[in-house]
Amino acid sequence: MTGLLPRIGLGAALVAVAWCLAWCLAIQPVYAANSITDPAKFLDETESLRLKDHPRYVQMLAQIHHDAPPLSEHEQWHLRYLDTWEAMYEGEYPKAEPELHQIIDHSGDPVLVTNASTLFLKILFTYRRYAEAFALANHLASTLPEVKNPEIRYALLVTLSQMHDFSNQFDLALQYARMAEHATPPGTTLCLPLMLQAGALYNSKRLTSTSPELHRAIDVCTADHQPVLTSALWLYLVSIYLDEGQPAKALALLNRVAPTIQANHYYEHMLSSRVHRAQIYLALGDLAKAKSAAMDALAISQPSDTSTWLMNDYEVLYEIEKKQRHETAALVYHERYSDLVKSHLDDLHARALAYDMAEQHLLVQNMQADELSKQNHILQLKQVLATKAVETSRLYITLLSLLLISVVAWMFRLKRSQLRFKELSSLDALTGIFNHQHFKGEADRALHQLEKRRGVACLIAIDLDHFKQINDTNGHALGDIVLKRTVTICRQHLRPQDLFGRLGGEEFRILLPNCHRDQGIAMAEHIRTALEAALIETDGGAITFSASLGVACTDTCGYDLHSLCRDAGAALHRAKQSGRNQVMAEDAQDGHLRRATR
Repeated sequence: MTGLLPRIGLGAALVAVAWCLAWCLAIQPVYAANSITDPAKFLDETESLRLKDHPRYVQMLAQIHHDAPPLSEHEQWHLRYLDTWEAMYEGEYPKAEPELHQIIDHSGDPVLVTNASTLFLKILFTYRRYAEAFALANHLASTLPEVKNPEIRYALLVTLSQMHDFSNQFDLALQYARMAEHATPPGTTLCLPLMLQAGALYNSKRLTSTSPELHRAIDVCTADHQPVLTSALWLYLVSIYLDEGQPAKALALLNRVAPTIQANHYYEHMLSSRVHRAQIYLALGDLAKAKSAAMDALAISQPSDTSTWLMNDYEVLYEIEKKQRHETAALVYHERYSDLVKSHLDDLHARALAYDMAEQHLLVQNMQADELSKQNHILQLKQVLATKAVETSRLYITLLSLLLISVVAWMFRLKRSQLRFKELSSLDALTGIFNHQHFKGEADRALHQLEKRRGVACLIAIDLDHFKQINDTNGHALGDIVLKRTVTICRQHLRPQDLFGRLGGEEFRILLPNCHRDQGIAMAEHIRTALEAALIETDGGAITFSASLGVACTDTCGYDLHSLCRDAGAALHRAKQSGRNQVMAEDAQDGHLRRATR
């Protein structure tokens, strides 16, 4: 994963920067005079300096708040927008959100409304409110054909490019970025649309260190004195050098741009540059410097940060501690890294699901619009054909029948898509069994029913032995084959009413309703024996694998799923500590009882 995650993290950096830049380049840069004689012009000049000279931008905001003459209503809204932009630049999203609502709902200025909507999309994506975000993005896209104002059209195209890039729709993101380049208003730099094009190509793995699109964007942004945007592009190139196995070049470039990144004091660039430095030193074999850079990144990270940069940083620390044989420290860092990986994958799944649901909602809206259009057409035909005889009536009946069939067919397709989405959301993508959340819900319901009729059940916890070593030695593709073979073998021993789910990684749980303790232990032992006997053929020869199992039953633990999972997990842990490849079961009188061994 080392090669992929830096690419994802830096792609997110582009989105994070670009959300806040859709309008910062639309006005030519002119520094303000000492006194404010024309507030409107002063506000425009202030806006043009947001990223070219951010400290000066902050000073000018303070100046207009302190020294400005009375402002018109439009100027007051413009100032509120600039204050809100600064709050988002500093990461104060809770403070910015209500202000954006006020600007969108009450300013009455189409330019400010578009600007504020763009910033609001950033907040929605940041807080993972993806359904709202994609609904707003689709609304903005629907207004694009009617937009004639060049500045508003440019901002909408930039926003749509960013949104599709964030949704992993890279071809659409590239298309909108190119449209934004051709729609750039006079006096506005091409830096932002060119950077968006480079970002879409980078995130779709079509960018190399010699790609003309990247170097053109760097040249334009450098010539236009856009240090934040230029730094984002340089960091792209640093990451590409790492991907291409050129850490020395990556280090030289990072050292060259480090002063600019430090001067801009943009949090995401400061964090990512430190993580890149740690990755570079790790690739060069300098573990001391790699660890120092990684710890520097942790020192400036925010407590709530779950970004891929932090994930990459923990991965570097894990690799360093593993190379130095510091097993305890390596385990701690690996656990933190794994938690962030899981969070990132869950976020990608939620983002994709929200995008698909938004597309489905848009499809339904289009269907309803088509339906209304068809109904109006039928009414017109009915009026025109009212004077005709039987032939006209037959024509009308035929048209109506075709319309009803079309509607039924569309609704059937929509229902089938919804059922498919529901099924996919409950299953593990790799193995096809229940995912963690769905298994928990089904198991809770089954235990509740058993408790009502005083039934019994057993819970089996399964964990593959040395699975990480299989991945490290043979690759993740073979690890996936081992997981699928494990599921196949387990299913051969299960009954139709048994519930089988994957918690994540190499951990599985099985709930056996109407199963007594001895039966559950026997079932676990059958599964363990079958897994131990399994062979997987590879180019390098056959490999074997095994599992440790823990069993807990309702007759001692009760019907609470949490208690069953806790006791089964404790038994599993005992099996691991006792040498692996064995079954252990909890016992009401004697703690955990070893029921079967290798």
